[in-house]
Amino acid sequence: MAKSRVGHFVEAQILESIGVDYIDESEALAFADEDHFINKHNFGVAFVCGCRDLGEALIRVREGAALIRTQGDLSRSGDIVQTVRSVRKVMGEIRVLNNMDDDEVFAFSKRIRAPYDIVAQTKQMGRLPVVHFAAGGISTPADAALMMQLGCDGVFLESEIFDCLDPYKKVRAIVQAVRNYNDPLELAQASSGLEEAMAGLNVDEQFGAAGGSAY
Repeated sequence: MAKSRVGHFVEAQILESIGVDYIDESEALAFADEDHFINKHNFGVAFVCGCRDLGEALIRVREGAALIRTQGDLSRSGDIVQTVRSVRKVMGEIRVLNNMDDDEVFAFSKRIRAPYDIVAQTKQMGRLPVVHFAAGGISTPADAALMMQLGCDGVFLESEIFDCLDPYKKVRAIVQAVRNYNDPLELAQASSGLEEAMAGLNVDEQFGAAGGSAY
């Protein structure tokens, strides 16, 4: 996967020409065009786009996005709260949509400024019509399992995941957590032995608490 700036279709053309598998039209880089996103229907490669609410997600789907990344913290601080907020907002809006009568859907689509046909498809499917990932601040197996239990299809890991002594072990643990996100015993097993890799999340260090490890 390679990133292009928002609206920079020439960067996307270059990335497609060199054979990348996915293009992330990323807000984290910059905006090349403040008014227009890339028309992804003009490309054969799959695009990933970010969102913070259902309307934004469905607009990106209309533009041709094959994967939606519900976006949280873009500063790579390891703060998951914004990601949780965005995922809950998207999933909550989908639940509201699912409980609407068909004649209410048109007004709802106008309110969230999304194409009516994509909104109707979302209601029919009971979910986003494309693969739905979460990204931003996901740094532990428990974080990944939380995103899955909230309704995501998967998670994206940012580069800060490698800022530890054993990034391979940490990534493997997160993969195990995604596969077994509803099994607390498997999640405990995946999380065991990661204290050193997650030193920044240690309760004693953050709050000055006395005593031993929380695990």
